Amino acid sequence: MRPLFHPSLVNGRYGDPTVYVDTLFEKRSVLFDIGDIATLAPRKIQRVDQIFVSHAHIDHFVGFDHLLRLSVGREKTVRLYGPSGFTERVYHKLQGYRWDLVDTYETDLVFIVSEFTPPHAISATQFRLKTGFAAEPVAACAACHDALHSEPTFRVSAAVLEHHTACLGFALQEAAHINIWKNRLQERGLPVGAWLKSLKRAVAEDRPDDHLIGIDGPAGSDARLEPLGALRDVLTVTPGQKIGYVTDVADTPANRAAIIALVENADILFIEAAFAQGDVALARQRAHLTTTAAGEIARQAKVRRIEPFHFSPRYAGEEEQMLNEVMTAFGGSHG
Repeated sequence: MRPLFHPSLVNGRYGDPTVYVDTLFEKRSVLFDIGDIATLAPRKIQRVDQIFVSHAHIDHFVGFDHLLRLSVGREKTVRLYGPSGFTERVYHKLQGYRWDLVDTYETDLVFIVSEFTPPHAISATQFRLKTGFAAEPVAACAACHDALHSEPTFRVSAAVLEHHTACLGFALQEAAHINIWKNRLQERGLPVGAWLKSLKRAVAEDRPDDHLIGIDGPAGSDARLEPLGALRDVLTVTPGQKIGYVTDVADTPANRAAIIALVENADILFIEAAFAQGDVALARQRAHLTTTAAGEIARQAKVRRIEPFHFSPRYAGEEEQMLNEVMTAFGGSHG
């Protein structure tokens, strides 16, 4: 099955941290952090409807103004997620501009900003262009298994990490792929029809084997019922893609444990490797990971592929050496 998500580093391994995740078959995209996004085509930026921000340091959040400029005048809702205090920072960015005549616009631009705060509660606030982006509280809710956002095709989970301030790590998990084998349907004498959607939904919702599925009968006849367990042989289930994103974190035992739990078995892990291993003391002082720490974490989390980024500019021209240090610790080959 083709993966639903196609992620890419917007600014390479040295630029502002931003990962753009394109969505197959859908005109929507996801951003992890929103640093400088000037190199992204406007049509790509206008597809973005969810932004997951690790923290509000300028290199992780400066691109919000660019997105705002391209979005005003369009009917659009953008959901933003960040750590404690994030809503206030978005509010002040929006209030930094004067919004004349916005009540006369035919379209409305809406930002729904959610904060993820211990003990894993989510508080949300809405800002609408037509009200001059006045703050409108939205009912708080509890995060389910640390999930910030969940919908039928994917969910995004978070962990609160330490970087001299609260910083979020993220994991995007695509829903499982459920494939119906038509040849097996034919062998069983089962029809192709709308009932297969019910079958897929029951499997996706992890229903028990005795859950009854209605199978379409001939026109004018009642559907016959079969237990889910008796139909599992006509389908296969494969895990969906998992993408991890971790940046700006101190190398502490608590951070390592939280990151590994969050991104375990990820297909791709985007992880900062700000400093070379020879500068471990500086990395500790700045609360960043070294190349070796990034590789070790990825190996311990059993990820399939590692994409190190956020290299310090002090290592300009040394990308190959930095990658070699990461991959030595990871124990694999890049790409």
